Amino acid sequence: MAAQLSNGVPGSTAPKPAPSWPGLPIAELPKTWTYTSSLPPDSLFPTPADSHKTPRDQIGPRGVRNAAFTWVRPETAEDPELLAVSPAAMRDIGIKEGDEETEEFRQTVAGNRLHGWDEEKLEGGYPWAQCYGGFQFGQWAGQLGDGRAISLFETTNPESKVRYELQLKGAGITPYSRFADGKAVLRSSIREFVVSEALHALGIPSTRALALTLLPKSKVRRETVEPGAIVLRFAQSWIRLGNFDLPRARGDRAMIRTLATYVAEDVLGGWQTLPARLENPDKPAECLEPARGVPATEVQGPEDSAENRFTRLFREVARRNALTVAKWQAYGFMNGVLNTDNTSIAGLSIDFGPFAFMDSFDPAYTPNHDDHLLRYSYRNQPTIIWWNLVRFGEALGELLGAGAGVDEDAFVNNGVEESQAEALVARAEKLIMQVGEEYKALFMAEYKRLMAQRLGLKSFKESDFDELFSNLLDTMETHELDFNHFFRRLSSVKLSEVADEDTRRETAARFFHAEDGVAGGEAKGRADVGAWLGKWRARVVEDWGEDDASRGDAEREKAMKAVNPNFVPRGWVLDEIIKRVEKDGERDVLRRVMHMALHPFEDSWDGKEIEGRLYKGDKAEEDRWVGDVPKSKRAIQCSCSS
Repeated sequence: MAAQLSNGVPGSTAPKPAPSWPGLPIAELPKTWTYTSSLPPDSLFPTPADSHKTPRDQIGPRGVRNAAFTWVRPETAEDPELLAVSPAAMRDIGIKEGDEETEEFRQTVAGNRLHGWDEEKLEGGYPWAQCYGGFQFGQWAGQLGDGRAISLFETTNPESKVRYELQLKGAGITPYSRFADGKAVLRSSIREFVVSEALHALGIPSTRALALTLLPKSKVRRETVEPGAIVLRFAQSWIRLGNFDLPRARGDRAMIRTLATYVAEDVLGGWQTLPARLENPDKPAECLEPARGVPATEVQGPEDSAENRFTRLFREVARRNALTVAKWQAYGFMNGVLNTDNTSIAGLSIDFGPFAFMDSFDPAYTPNHDDHLLRYSYRNQPTIIWWNLVRFGEALGELLGAGAGVDEDAFVNNGVEESQAEALVARAEKLIMQVGEEYKALFMAEYKRLMAQRLGLKSFKESDFDELFSNLLDTMETHELDFNHFFRRLSSVKLSEVADEDTRRETAARFFHAEDGVAGGEAKGRADVGAWLGKWRARVVEDWGEDDASRGDAEREKAMKAVNPNFVPRGWVLDEIIKRVEKDGERDVLRRVMHMALHPFEDSWDGKEIEGRLYKGDKAEEDRWVGDVPKSKRAIQCSCSS
């Protein structure tokens, strides 16, 4: 059964209401191993039994060729302690509420249960680690792969029909561990556990996190010795652009074609789900939603830019990533390490190391303290994702350039004939350039839509980009205003509070830091923010009218608060939680931060009924976490060490 991935419809990843179906224990979930049954395994372990019979400590780092994965079981976790689960993840996978209290669940998410494997017959479904490569900081890094992540199985939620691949991060050494130990530290595991679910709750496509487990017997050497942990994470697919980089570097044409076919047919739901050729590929902004339903064998367009099914696949991957990076920019999220192996084939936010949400707006900010050239800074993310996609286009280059001849026996078996090479290269280059324009157009359209929503506008006008968006970001940068706080606080501004120059200057102070005021001086800050508020008011009136101002204020506030989060997991909050869990032995703080992350748009949480249940939290803690960021804790940077 093909996985069902949405086609990037805005908001399609947002949390769903609780289902009527009660779910199943994790042991009883329907399980499949489609990835391993569809793609070639590591020849050293051609069957799961070959891997299972090998002592675990003899499965170590080495080069793996002509394979998409290696069968490898998780290392045994001693005395694992389940620290927290995501209720939303439980629901979306289809796991029965309360199952997290069972020993079966706890041992599964620690990697101590092999579901689907018959120990006596040495057959059945078996865990695996992916083989891939990647460009890191723009340089080819060779074979990478799942160096500490091991996938357990796939499961399809019987109600939603969505299939997820469940994977353990920090589960032990694999052939792809290189010089590492296959472990993950508690610090980075807490960060990934929280941000995965936070992004999903914001409507940003992301891999997810089900459970966080402490490994008290595991002491991990990084800069210091740290406690180990495992995150059970899940996604509709863990395939990255790097999966294609490696066979391209090795000249493995068959693997590229096999992988591309698997992605189209199984991950994305079939060739017919991919986008048809645009009426005018040179003007993609004129057709942001292309038709779909093109038969796999159909080739569209003139000969010099003929689009076969592999071009449609390339376009779909580019379109998904364009939508996702637009959401990152609109919400001030930075991944920190956007290598090709950290760029998802499905357009998901993936692999969270030194990520961050923006504090005071600074387009040059990078959360990665090793990123000295600012390659992965906020302003560069859209460009870098396209750079990564060009590498993907190059990996598919033969298939793109082949046009109508992509299925001819001579091409499939022997590759490109010398007489055809020039035309093939020219066609591939033209198609990649056209997809670049489509990526840019879709990114800009989605970014404009989201920014208009965040500003409380019902529509977008071209003049808004310069007069409102760019002007606001320049003002934020000049006066070091907090990015997400600005939009949330703007949600509550009434038209009467920005009616004239005096009221606008007074209201402007709401957006200043309580601790240290505003950069550039208060007078200039009030003048600049006040001037922008005047332009904003005019556009709000244009969209909403002002005949019934109080009603309009209330409706607009409700609409804005539904898209402007009150809480995002900032670096300083996560650092505090890590300390409290790791050093002070706290546990319930993880439940509380997860609840806020899963419901980011609420005005408050403690004592409030959410999804039919009264939630008990810590109001003082909540107020602090959504309040001003302490000056000394703004724009924190992290290392890649995890």
